[in-house]
Amino acid sequence: MRLLGYTRISTGAQDAQLQIDALVDVGVDRRDIYADVTSGRKEAASRPGMARLLEYADAGDTVVVWRVDRLGRSLVDVLTTVTMLGERGIGVRSVSDGIDPATSTGRLMLNLMATLAEYERELIVERVNAGIAVARAAGTRFGRPPVKPDVIARKLAIVAEARAAGHTAADAADLVGWSRATLYRHQAAAEAAAGSS
Repeated sequence: MRLLGYTRISTGAQDAQLQIDALVDVGVDRRDIYADVTSGRKEAASRPGMARLLEYADAGDTVVVWRVDRLGRSLVDVLTTVTMLGERGIGVRSVSDGIDPATSTGRLMLNLMATLAEYERELIVERVNAGIAVARAAGTRFGRPPVKPDVIARKLAIVAEARAAGHTAADAADLVGWSRATLYRHQAAAEAAAGSS
């Protein structure tokens, strides 16, 4: 069983030395400390330092962090990371938070975190749904803005002129700020409308 350290700071202007010292004090070898300089917005597995740690770690190893929030941007993300490590047989220990799944107190803390993470997920869903309801009541429309037929017709005319002058479909579409796929979609809709009238 190895102790593998993990540190994360948000910017290069910050210093991870406090985290490193705490990990070394509990027995992590400096060469076994993996680090990321990135915000917590990235999921753990997509961070380069964590990815290297995951490649190196084996079942039975323990990932040691200074504080559990170094593992993720939110309680949900932290718990997802802890669960992912646990599924691989890798333990997690947090020096400052007293979280160690090898102890009954550590397991209790993880169970509490799981309960709080579920609660946080439910609160996020409730807040999003409430915000949408308020916005709809205030007249906000969601989705793409309605397309103005006269603007589409003018853009199709510009594209037709460009095509007649020898431009490719992609270049002609780019003239009016469209992708080639958008151009073809509007051309097909215009042809269908002309055919039905």
